[in-house]
Amino acid sequence: MEEEEIQPERTGVANYVVEAVVATLIMLLGLLVLQGSWSLGSKWTSDGPGSGYFPFYIGLLMCIAGAGALYQALMAKERDMEVFVDRAQLRRVLQVLIPAVIYVLAVQVIGLYVASAIYIAGFMIVLGKYSPVKSVITAVCINVVFFLMFEVWFKVPLFKGMFDPLHFLGY
Repeated sequence: MEEEEIQPERTGVANYVVEAVVATLIMLLGLLVLQGSWSLGSKWTSDGPGSGYFPFYIGLLMCIAGAGALYQALMAKERDMEVFVDRAQLRRVLQVLIPAVIYVLAVQVIGLYVASAIYIAGFMIVLGKYSPVKSVITAVCINVVFFLMFEVWFKVPLFKGMFDPLHFLGY
C-alpha cells in the first residue's frame, strides 16, 4: 500500500482580496488618467477634440472596468477563497523581483553593460549554483558581445549610467 503524501494547508491572501486590490489600483490609475487628460483639455474645441479628449475616455473606461471588477470581487455570491500565493511561492517570486528592481536602479547609476554583467553573474551564482569564476566569465563575455554588437557594429549607444564606468573605452 502506497503512503499518500500529506500536503500542509496553504495559508496566505485569498484570490478575491488580490482581485479587489488590483481593481482598486486600476480605478486609481483611471482617475489619474482622467485628471491628467482634464488638465490637458478633454473637451471638444472649435477645431476638434482637445489633446486630452481620447485619454479622458480611456481613463473613464478604466474607472468603470475597475469598479466592475471590484464589485465582482467583493460582492460575488461565492468568493474565490483559494490562496493566491503562499509563503514558498512568494519567496521564489521575490528572489527574482528584488534583484530585478535593484538591477533597474543600478542601470541608472553604472549603466546597462556593467549592471547587466553583475545581474547575470549574481543570478548564476545565487539561483543557478554555478561557480563564481564561471559566472563572472560568462557574464563578462555576454556583455562584451552586446557591447561590440551595439556600440561598435550597429553604432547604437546604450545607456552608460551617471558614472559611466566604461568611459575609458572611448564610447
